Amino acid sequence: MSTLTPVRPSLRGPARVVVRQHRWTLWIAGGIALAAVIGMIALALRSSHVAEVFEATDCRVDGGAGRACDQTTRNYLDSMVTYRRMFDYVASGLTVLPVLFSAFVAGPLIARELESGTFRMAWTQSVPPTRWLVAKLAVPTVLLLAVTAVVTAVLARARSYGDTPYPVQWHDAYTFSGSGVLPLAHVMFGTAVGALTALLIRRVIPAMTVSALATGAAVTFFTYWRAELWPSRTVSGTTLNAKEGMWWVETGHITGAGERLPQDVCASGASATDYARCMADHDVTSHYLDYHPASHFWPLQLVETGILLVLAAVALAVAFRVLRRLHG
Repeated sequence: MSTLTPVRPSLRGPARVVVRQHRWTLWIAGGIALAAVIGMIALALRSSHVAEVFEATDCRVDGGAGRACDQTTRNYLDSMVTYRRMFDYVASGLTVLPVLFSAFVAGPLIARELESGTFRMAWTQSVPPTRWLVAKLAVPTVLLLAVTAVVTAVLARARSYGDTPYPVQWHDAYTFSGSGVLPLAHVMFGTAVGALTALLIRRVIPAMTVSALATGAAVTFFTYWRAELWPSRTVSGTTLNAKEGMWWVETGHITGAGERLPQDVCASGASATDYARCMADHDVTSHYLDYHPASHFWPLQLVETGILLVLAAVALAVAFRVLRRLHG
């Protein structure tokens, strides 16, 4: 006598459905990522070659080799500016990518089925709602995380390949957002926001709009307030010795009583006499500089990543609770 054992639902079926439904989007996204990787490698090799050719000449960037080198130097600097700008475009793309992906998750991936009612077919074919949502989110998110990790690593290597008169500053907004583990955290956050927005609104265009705005607002917020995520260091004195690689957070003046005054307390455009009189009137005795050294890169990265992952976890928890309420 045989017994029937229940078949545990699997993610394989729903995952294959997601791939079939959005195969063209996946192919296009993969093609763009592959083109970006190949382009960055080509640019890195090209910029290194241009630098080697210039070093083989007697010309110098500071112009000390005479006027005969002016055009050669100008061409070299123009080329290096172009290469630096292209790398910045890729970094800005990594910053914008979570916003676009969040809109995709909110609209075509989830809200379209909720708006059209096709989700009911999947739910009646031995696919529980939770597994349906997990499959919807897992397939594109895992693929995008893998692609983002590759592009981020190639971008970091390409930037460091060869010498350049325009080095990348680690604290630049696009550079920081497109480096380390932060791009991965942004993708996870965009996924969670897109899922929650889709389940709350259930209409494609409004869900895409709200999700993109919410994710974009978070990216913008961290761009402007990132320096506050980790305690900065301070250097003070009558003269400030700023070192290369410092991220200047705030500068200003210090009075004899130890009070801080803003940098523009005295108009910089005034004459030297008026400026000195203004400083004396405010009893300015020294200056201060709050800054982040290059060693703060990873603390800032990890704090911002942790905040984004916590927010993503909360958004996903709320999304699954909304799903259960919708199913009930």
